[in-house]
Amino acid sequence: MGGTEHLTVRRENATLVLTLNRPEARNALSLPMLVGLYDGWVEADADDSVRSVVLTGAGGAFCAGMDLKALAGNGGQEGEQYRHRLKADPDLHWKAMLRHHRPRKPVIAAVEGYCVAGGTEIIQGTDIRVAGESATFGLFEVKRGLFPIGGSTVRLQRQIPRTHALEMLLTGRPYSAQEAAAIGLIGHVVPDGTALDKALEIAERINACGPLAVEAVKASVYETAELTETEGLAAELKRGWPIFDTADAKEGTRAFAEKRPPVYRRA
Repeated sequence: MGGTEHLTVRRENATLVLTLNRPEARNALSLPMLVGLYDGWVEADADDSVRSVVLTGAGGAFCAGMDLKALAGNGGQEGEQYRHRLKADPDLHWKAMLRHHRPRKPVIAAVEGYCVAGGTEIIQGTDIRVAGESATFGLFEVKRGLFPIGGSTVRLQRQIPRTHALEMLLTGRPYSAQEAAAIGLIGHVVPDGTALDKALEIAERINACGPLAVEAVKASVYETAELTETEGLAAELKRGWPIFDTADAKEGTRAFAEKRPPVYRRA
């Protein structure tokens, strides 16, 4: 199982848990963290026993954005290893942040504490989002004279009403978990310290479903998002009909009739 000095990877049943692990820096993004994140997404999609992914942060924070000083200063042999990875794939950091990459498996964000700047940008690439009640969100870039180039000017307006997207982007102010839920940025607000538990609960529900069906449904939602209704319905049929011919579909209906849990085999 992968991971780097700033990102830990562990299994929780059929869920791969990726933990941003620089608590002393509120899990600000470093090069080792970005390399670990990218490798985690690849590992999850390559391993058929993984049915979902949870992304969280250590030490009571999710992610405080990009650590420009750390990105510039990874010295020594290990630092060279990470820089070599970025040189070999100049888009690696964007893929790590889910800007240029969409995993096949469902990704659930479990947010505690700070989830700002690059943190708020990363969660826009996740599918389901849970936050502790004291979590803080926001895109602070304009306050620093910067641009939120992790995809927010494109994706945020597609995920929440444009008036809220523009207010978040143009004011650079912090948003509470309750505000973030009210505008639709996150789906659940839970007591502090329980976001990971809730995310894993959701993951277990996903894991109990047919994996081929889950992945096809996720793919259909994203690929039809910008199509007309007619185009989208045609694309949905193309994605959906083959699922009915799978052994998993037959197992699901048989298990329902026999009143037992299904045993899915990705077939």
